[in-house]
Amino acid sequence: MSSGYSSLEEDAEDFFFTARTSFFRRAPQGKPRSGQQDVEKEKETHNHLSKEEIKEKVHKYNLAVTDKLKMTLNSNGIYTGFIKVQMELCKPPQTSPNSGKPAPSSNGCTNTLHISSTNTVGEVIEALLKKFLVTESPAKFALYKRCHREDQVYACKLSDREHPLYLRLVAGPRTDTLSFVLREHEIGEWEAFSLPELQNFLRILDKEEDEQLQNLKKRYAAYRQKLEEALSEVWKPD
Repeated sequence: MSSGYSSLEEDAEDFFFTARTSFFRRAPQGKPRSGQQDVEKEKETHNHLSKEEIKEKVHKYNLAVTDKLKMTLNSNGIYTGFIKVQMELCKPPQTSPNSGKPAPSSNGCTNTLHISSTNTVGEVIEALLKKFLVTESPAKFALYKRCHREDQVYACKLSDREHPLYLRLVAGPRTDTLSFVLREHEIGEWEAFSLPELQNFLRILDKEEDEQLQNLKKRYAAYRQKLEEALSEVWKPD
């Protein structure tokens, strides 16, 4: 199994993607939740954690790290760290022809992302697609969390507003306890389009329907006129 990141020192440009320039744009959405992980829940419950509680969790997490991928707590309470995402794609996605990069493999390769605690699942998916210059819509993909419990493995699709780094912090650094997987998202034909795009499609359909209706009315009006002219000729008095 290949990895999208090998070390912090070597080949950083080729194998390591940092989200610092593209991720730290949005304000924090919601508050971190404090409780247990439930693999059957798709929505994250956000409870307030004090800076001291976050500091303690980050400290315990870093003590358990064995691969140098530690978390960093900032003075504002936001922390940054790393998540590994395994690619499980049925087919290579479409990429820009001039990208010069191969499409993400479907053989289980793993990519490491450097993200913030405020980054959402939706942003992580966008970053992975941007890394490989994938031209397909992010709506076609989904991020799953894979959890191990009592010798059983559970996979749960995450909602776009959940925070992967928080899940990583709560679960600890061991990927055999919690891991992330990117898969194709099974969606309907129209679900990949935004609401404005769908509304525009409806306007186009309404316009085409009106044009077809007007053309049909003109055609039957012409038929009616010819029929009335023919009838008038038949019934014309000698």
